[in-house]
Amino acid sequence: MSILVPKRRVSVPVQVGNITIGGTAPVVVQSMTNTDTADIEATAQQTFELWQAGSEIVRITVNNKEAAKAVPYIRDRLVTLGWQDPIIVGDFHYIGHQLLQEFPDCAKALAKYRINPGNVGFGEKHDKNFASMIEMAIKYDKPVRIGVNWGSLDQDLLARLMDENAQLADPKPTHEIAKRALIDSAILSAKAAEAIGLPRNKIILSCKLSRVPELIDVHLALAAECDYALHVGLTEAGMGSKGIVSTTAALSVLLDKGIGDTIRASLTPEPGGDRKLEVEVCQQILQSLGMRAFSPMVTACPGCGRTTSTVFQTLAQTIQQHIRLKLPVWKKAYPGVENLQLAVMGCVVNGPGESKHADIGISLPGTGEAPAAPVFIDGSKYTILRGDTIAQDFIEIVERYVQEKYTVA
Repeated sequence: MSILVPKRRVSVPVQVGNITIGGTAPVVVQSMTNTDTADIEATAQQTFELWQAGSEIVRITVNNKEAAKAVPYIRDRLVTLGWQDPIIVGDFHYIGHQLLQEFPDCAKALAKYRINPGNVGFGEKHDKNFASMIEMAIKYDKPVRIGVNWGSLDQDLLARLMDENAQLADPKPTHEIAKRALIDSAILSAKAAEAIGLPRNKIILSCKLSRVPELIDVHLALAAECDYALHVGLTEAGMGSKGIVSTTAALSVLLDKGIGDTIRASLTPEPGGDRKLEVEVCQQILQSLGMRAFSPMVTACPGCGRTTSTVFQTLAQTIQQHIRLKLPVWKKAYPGVENLQLAVMGCVVNGPGESKHADIGISLPGTGEAPAAPVFIDGSKYTILRGDTIAQDFIEIVERYVQEKYTVA
């Protein structure tokens, strides 16, 4: 079965460590730690866990001397833990120019620098500090993400655009000028970096906003006006379902239009919550759009009055847990297993049809139906399961299928 994959916008590819961002490369998933970077062990551990979860790039805050000193040790610790080529990005604000100059080991250990042109300084200091950071990137051959943020926009640029707008016979609404300032800040900063000597293939842009419609508007314009690689994310997306839904809505619209070379879900974790959720959300978005595959997909019906039994729910949950447990082993032993499609359905209405569309599907009996569960493999009926061992029997069928289909000859 063919899947309509969104046509990608053409952008200049950027090499970040051993990963390519932009061009024809797959959309890259990234995330960010929320530990105190000066705490080497805590930051290295969280970074490693995010990488294990599928974050191909991990950003860390470098906000003071203690954090800058810790960066090379964090990188070394990641190698010890098992990430042989760690791609960690330094998030700099306010004093990044000082830290990169004062701590060359930090500058060397990072795979990329993130610069926010809205807080590198004001007036004459702005251009001087920005140039200093770009020069350090050139010196150590590092790419740079120029990340403009709705909440920390370059006030000098915004004021100038507001003044120009006020002189017009028909001034535009203030929020339109703010969006224009975001785009101009990103593109003008990129051009300034190029003028200093940073190659075009070392520049990634981002414009972060916290509202879905504005984020989409800004990126449609940004993508039309430049060919720099773009990092896309809804900033301060929020907590729980609100953050997940808002992020999915924004990123899906843009990715469907081919916009976005690397993405992040900026979710507020629940107290004590798992930071890895933002990685999972990004992966699910890309896999749902047919752009990348990270894990076997399980289609399961929502249930209705025909399925008052919880058998199919329990089986769907058991299958999901089994996949999560086995996936690290499967990926090493069975290349391509992440493309596996499974279906766990609750009754005869859609069960057989959905099961036939999956690689492996099972249609469990609904309320009042015969206690039999037909299993379909590659569109054809394979067997019928009965009794109290349906879950285990189905898992054994899945295991055999994986071994037979994905073993490399």
